[in-house]
Amino acid sequence: MNMIKNVTETNRLHKALRPMGKLIFVFGSNEAGVHGAGAARLALERYGAQYGKGFGLHGVSFAIPTKDRAIKTLPLVHIDIYVQKFKELAESKSDLHFQVTQIGCGLAGYKPRDIAPMFRNPPKNCSFDTAWLPYLGPDVMYWGTFP
Repeated sequence: MNMIKNVTETNRLHKALRPMGKLIFVFGSNEAGVHGAGAARLALERYGAQYGKGFGLHGVSFAIPTKDRAIKTLPLVHIDIYVQKFKELAESKSDLHFQVTQIGCGLAGYKPRDIAPMFRNPPKNCSFDTAWLPYLGPDVMYWGTFP
């Protein structure tokens, strides 16, 4: 499937699922659950993220920590543990669709080449920022990009 068709079909799916509360916004967080900036702030303001909850499904959002409780960037090995837990949960929630942002690639300071490979072989109910195409390949769903 070409990328334009992939993104178009994924965005149609997102548009249909959002009003039903079935589209989950996945964002980078910190272990303290202080959602003060970037995608985390958007998740707090629009998608039901809860202050003080740094990991997990809350409202129509899912927090994956990329920083610790002191708001210092977590080592990649720790982020990967959270990503694998997220993938397990997403696999078990086939009635939901997870829109994954470029977690860790903003305020945490990592590059897509550092984080995206953690999401290889994702559950079928996940879609990703197109910036991760070089790392995840053409066989997953992409939704566009989050500025």
